[in-house]
Amino acid sequence: MRPRVLEEFVGQEEILGPGMPLRRAIEADELNSAILWGPPGSGKTTLAHLIANHTKAHFVPFSAVTSGVPELRKVIAEARDRRKLYSQRTILFVDEIHRFNKAQQDAFLPVVEDGTIILVGATTENPYFEINAPLISRSRLIVLKPLTPDQLEVILDRALADEERGVGIFALTLAKEARAHIVQFSDGDARMALNALEEAAKIAGKSGAITLDIAEQAFQRRALRYDKDGDQHYDIISAFIKSLRGSDPDAALYWMARMIEAGEDPRFIARRLVVHASEDVGNADPLALLVATAAAQAVEFVGLPEARINLAQAVTYIACAPKSNSVVTSINRAQEDVRKGKLAPVPKHLRDTSYRGAEKLGHGKGYQYPHDFPGHHVEQEYLPEGTKSRSYYEPSDQGYEKKIRERMKYWGHIEKEEPEANEE
Repeated sequence: MRPRVLEEFVGQEEILGPGMPLRRAIEADELNSAILWGPPGSGKTTLAHLIANHTKAHFVPFSAVTSGVPELRKVIAEARDRRKLYSQRTILFVDEIHRFNKAQQDAFLPVVEDGTIILVGATTENPYFEINAPLISRSRLIVLKPLTPDQLEVILDRALADEERGVGIFALTLAKEARAHIVQFSDGDARMALNALEEAAKIAGKSGAITLDIAEQAFQRRALRYDKDGDQHYDIISAFIKSLRGSDPDAALYWMARMIEAGEDPRFIARRLVVHASEDVGNADPLALLVATAAAQAVEFVGLPEARINLAQAVTYIACAPKSNSVVTSINRAQEDVRKGKLAPVPKHLRDTSYRGAEKLGHGKGYQYPHDFPGHHVEQEYLPEGTKSRSYYEPSDQGYEKKIRERMKYWGHIEKEEPEANEE
């Protein structure tokens, strides 16, 4: 059912609609190097086949999964000969180009730059993570979107009616509920929709009806779109962290469930919880870090599937905890001063006195032991003179940090706010 002409291509009207620059370039056979970025089943490989059908250039399909740099060098050598002897361009289509590491991708740079090949790379991963920046800068980045439900229905109807390439020969009927199920669980992926339809047709048999039950059998267990090394990985973990920060336990549980069902390493989830417990909760609820680290230990001790319960406990606790990012801003401020070169020597009264001869050097002289004073606190300087540009730790008024703030005011580390004057 792969489209043979541009008019059969479904979706991506923003880039392939009549009059669009990419379509004009394909029709005029003036395509330059491009990176096709989109989710599975959005039409990247189909678009490459259409380019092959419309060009007078020599078209070479190449898979980064099954071929390596030695095969690539052979293709490049042949492209050079073709250009020199016949003045014919070569379009090299590299499927799953992100499977090449950055060093391997360097092999494309000189031949793309000198025009030996026109590179068309296809990837499901964010090119800014997976493709060399120089290669991106020499190519047009074309972003393909998941197909809409209406577009998937068009594809299903074509396959149902086509007797040569589809399942039209079986004269099948597709129940409304079955159609909706296939569209929903294909999640914008045309290939998944067609595979499900084909499997459902086998189950239904000749002159049968595809019911909701058959459609569900065809899918069995949904393959969640989630590449642990790719763009979806970063997007979903980002949504997870932002849901925790936003104090939405339901959303945080949903995104964690997505990760668990897709096979994410539970240790990764646990590590993010430990970081988040300090980064976005901090001393507003010091127990958050204990809960997170306990969940991380439970993952190691128990493992999945039971550890999902421990993780869920930590997620719900942390999502509902009071929030503060004061510990992050405090260490950032301190590091900023250190990086600016504020590296004065340790004051003598704070230096180590545990070794013989330290007293003769004046180490520890003048140090006041806090436990000898009322309240176990005494005013003395703990920083080298002139190193501190501003207050580092400024507790918020959230949760337990409110008590810490009051304690620091009592000690004089934070100035007490003046009460607002009553207006007469």
